[in-house]
Amino acid sequence: MEHITPYELNDNLFHLIDKEWMLVTARDAKTGRINTMTASWGGCGILWNKPVAFVFIRPQRYTHEFTEKAEGLTLSFFSEEYRDALKLCGRTSGRDGDKIADAHLTPVLYDGRAAFAEARMVFSCRKLYADDLRESAFVDTSLLSNYSAGDYHTMYICEIEDIIK
Repeated sequence: MEHITPYELNDNLFHLIDKEWMLVTARDAKTGRINTMTASWGGCGILWNKPVAFVFIRPQRYTHEFTEKAEGLTLSFFSEEYRDALKLCGRTSGRDGDKIADAHLTPVLYDGRAAFAEARMVFSCRKLYADDLRESAFVDTSLLSNYSAGDYHTMYICEIEDIIK
């Protein structure tokens, strides 16, 4: 695998996130434990003169607890042959068992951040900002239908420090 900067990336990010999905993974530095979840919401761009990724995690997700404690996170992208693993990681909680083992994924560390050996590409990210979405901030109130339980996502804006491809 090689290391590239975000400016060298040629992949279609809309396709990657929406169609291929990604695993958002955070590691508790004190315990070394990791958790991951499948995501298909998020994006990338430039903010504060930095290449950033933004991801959204609902507060009841186990990965939320890890992300809150962690200094950073990774976004792992996979080839289509891992679709079933991503489905499993999206519907199963790490609270209830070892979904990483069940998905036959191999954790690896990049600069202390957990990702997976099977990933075809990994964004290693440092958290810059976090905030909870609020009902009062929605201009298009039709989007509130995504939150019938009132479980508004936490948005994390993270600097993309490295891409391993």
